[in-house]
Amino acid sequence: MNTLPCGHPGRIGTLRLCPHLAVEEPPPSTRYLTGVGTRYNLVCAHCTPADLVDVCASCADRADQQSFPSGRHGEPQIPQRDKQVASSWVTWPCPVRPLNDGCLAPLPDGWLAFTADGLVEIDGAGEHRLIGPIELPEENPVDMRDYPDRPRRGLHTSRDGRFAAIVSDYGQYATVVDLADWTTVLDLDRDWNDNEFTRFPFAFLSIGDAAKVVAGTDWNRLDVFTLPGGELLTERETEAPERGQPEPPHYLDYFQGAVHVSPSGRWLVVDGWAWHPVGMPTVIDVEAWLGGDIHAAEKGRNITLGRDGTGDQPIAWVDDTTVAVQGIGTVHDQMLDGVELYDVTTGRRTGLFAGPNGPMWSHQGLLYVTAEAGFEIWDPADGARIGFAEGFRPTAHRDGTFAELDNDRLRIWVTSLEPGQ
Repeated sequence: MNTLPCGHPGRIGTLRLCPHLAVEEPPPSTRYLTGVGTRYNLVCAHCTPADLVDVCASCADRADQQSFPSGRHGEPQIPQRDKQVASSWVTWPCPVRPLNDGCLAPLPDGWLAFTADGLVEIDGAGEHRLIGPIELPEENPVDMRDYPDRPRRGLHTSRDGRFAAIVSDYGQYATVVDLADWTTVLDLDRDWNDNEFTRFPFAFLSIGDAAKVVAGTDWNRLDVFTLPGGELLTERETEAPERGQPEPPHYLDYFQGAVHVSPSGRWLVVDGWAWHPVGMPTVIDVEAWLGGDIHAAEKGRNITLGRDGTGDQPIAWVDDTTVAVQGIGTVHDQMLDGVELYDVTTGRRTGLFAGPNGPMWSHQGLLYVTAEAGFEIWDPADGARIGFAEGFRPTAHRDGTFAELDNDRLRIWVTSLEPGQ
């Protein structure tokens, strides 16, 4: 078997490097896009693309993961093969006005909106009724810095439609109500510590028989509760260190953010950050956590290389082990619009493609993005945009049904598209 320029025999890697990067601890590098999709090569500060060599897969992978490429040259190729999408449309008059784009959520047979008057239930034909008002405690206005629009309200619903949660995104408080008998079943407080950088950590869980939620209970802590009783399932010690003392074994110096639950409920991806801020989405094994590993939430696996100055990104599950994170790169002012794909069981990046930029959902292995010009459909298998609906900008999704509630009308779009079609 021939020896490659890196000094190793074996299969050639998927990208080319300058020789200085084919080492155990590669220096920082720059990505040189090839013009084919998002394919790129890596070059250190002392070399040029003329110095590139083929290396083995192991050296290429190590450089890609450890050289922290920050800058880039060139532009990506964005394949577009838009086609007629199998779908159906319906529009109904509906003078309900959510407080913001995060205040419309799905119910099994309709939608729930959080408005200035409170929660409003909307059926499939746009008919609506006020359920009742909800108020959260007053926020601490200190330390809002340059975010005059924060905190702001967000809405979550359980899959069966029984429970709803009003959260203070980029704020401190949340409350969960039982819609069946209009009672408050859980009040939450994650304290105040740079909350303006992250959405309130909250999600309904679908693992096990009993209804559950995972939520932030401190700036660096998540817990799981049963519903409607509010029983805490994750009692444990996560105390902070004494001044001047080493950190305790299970102390987590990590700011929890938005929680994204895998389709089976087995995995969580938390869009949090570490000081100063560096966005660092983290994977938590819920099955292990609730199965006896009480500190599984403190032992989450980081994905992405760490994103300097960037966090709070759109995230969606492609399947039960593959998660899509928007933004390509590691530095906020040098990132490309697009998606990076990660295998949560290993933490390895499995793909990336340029283009998507906006609120994002997944259905049947495809990604759906509310972009500035309209609604986009992307196929992660080849990184191509395969559908577009101009002017449609939904803010909520349920099993392939997308809803836009704006200008006193409810627009519903239902897809029957599947990967490869």
